[in-house]
Amino acid sequence: MYDLIVIGSGPAGLTASVYASRYKLSNVVVGKVLGGAITLAHKVENFPGFTSISGLELAQKMGKQVKSLGAEMIADEVKKIEKLVENFRITTQAGKQYESKALIVATGTERRELNVPGEEKYLGRGVSYCTTCDVTFFRGKTVALIGGSNAAVAGAVHAANFAKKVYIIYRRDQLRAEPMWTEEALANAKIEVIYKTNITEILGDGAKVAGVKLDRSYQNSSKLDLDGVFVEIGGVPVSSLLKTLGVKIDKNGYVDVDKWMKTNIEGLFAAGDFTDESEVLKQAITACSQGAVAAFSAFKYLTKKQGCFILAKTT
Repeated sequence: MYDLIVIGSGPAGLTASVYASRYKLSNVVVGKVLGGAITLAHKVENFPGFTSISGLELAQKMGKQVKSLGAEMIADEVKKIEKLVENFRITTQAGKQYESKALIVATGTERRELNVPGEEKYLGRGVSYCTTCDVTFFRGKTVALIGGSNAAVAGAVHAANFAKKVYIIYRRDQLRAEPMWTEEALANAKIEVIYKTNITEILGDGAKVAGVKLDRSYQNSSKLDLDGVFVEIGGVPVSSLLKTLGVKIDKNGYVDVDKWMKTNIEGLFAAGDFTDESEVLKQAITACSQGAVAAFSAFKYLTKKQGCFILAKTT
């Protein structure tokens, strides 16, 4: 029996654990991948304290801090959450069960798909949802990044270090990434942006990607020859675990929380990219802030529940 279980090992979950440990709450972090989606960022330049750091290295530093404070970390996926009379119980993919007096869920988002013909067929054969992970396989090749926000534009800049030609294909008339990323991409001779255009099909030769079909003509053709397609169009909230508990979730799948990161279920808190509070700015720094607030709220909930205060050493 733990004081607190944290589901999700991204920035929100890891920060929640750091704060929970400092409040002297026994806690465990359960998540599939240390760092979550942040590990897919090849370069993070807007996180305080680091001029430039890879997402993977940032996640590793967070994980090291979590362990140094005495919390447990379990690399597993939670498949079920149950609300008991007084506590919570989770069941993982490995068949393990854990119980806690309070729960913080920080499962974040998963990559959004294009849902066009050829996407599933050529997944892993030229289609990828992680530029950072797979672009090194396309040295000297021609690739396209689909999307126009930070992930796509930063991914294009990274891809230009390996590919001979990089297209950004975006449905709007201007990029929506941070100005610094946009300036760097537009200044790179290898990168070309195709605006107001959508992909309608991913084409291949049966074994691998050969190109894409566009919904409007580009250079007198509706087809574009490519060796790789990187889909970077954001994510969808991973909130399905909470639906069976009756947690309030909006029509887009985001978990409804108040400013204390409380859900409508007593003792259950949520933090990170899948909360309705994060829709304004999905960034590691905002996820961390929500994780800190959620841990503080869990601490206050548990002290009130126990009818006494737990002395939290903050030195």
